Amino acid sequence: MTPTTDHVDAITTQWRAERPDLDVSPMQVIGRLHRLADRLREELLAVYARHGLGEGEFDVLAALRRAGEPFAVAPGELARHTMVTSGAVTKRVDRLVASGLVERDDDADDGRARVVRLTPAGRRVIDGAFTAHMANEQRLLVGLDPAQRRELEALLRTWGASLGV
Repeated sequence: MTPTTDHVDAITTQWRAERPDLDVSPMQVIGRLHRLADRLREELLAVYARHGLGEGEFDVLAALRRAGEPFAVAPGELARHTMVTSGAVTKRVDRLVASGLVERDDDADDGRARVVRLTPAGRRVIDGAFTAHMANEQRLLVGLDPAQRRELEALLRTWGASLGV
């Protein structure tokens, strides 16, 4: 491979030779995105781990922090904000309760309902983790200039909308 070719180019070249009847050009996009997603996930998880968090715990803490004072959200809302099932949220919250980063509490507006609330320790952890997360994302995007980032953002938004995500 040369500096202007990569692993995906090698694979598509092989497929073109073996299956010239097929248009394998979508692999140029999908293959690269798949490889990038795998690498990005590794890089993101490493930052979460340095703060004692897994991806799920980070998501819950971030959703609570984004909610603003009093940093409390109903479990069903957490499921919607983190795009996982209520069962998955329960497991994540259980782990965070055990570590003292969140607590379950009565909803101040509805005494029958419960909320998950960020503890002061949880706020310190998510503030530190989120700061590191943003620095990491900046680092991961350093290969693109600002115009390229805006263009990629617009392309991904358009493509995502066409796929309903």
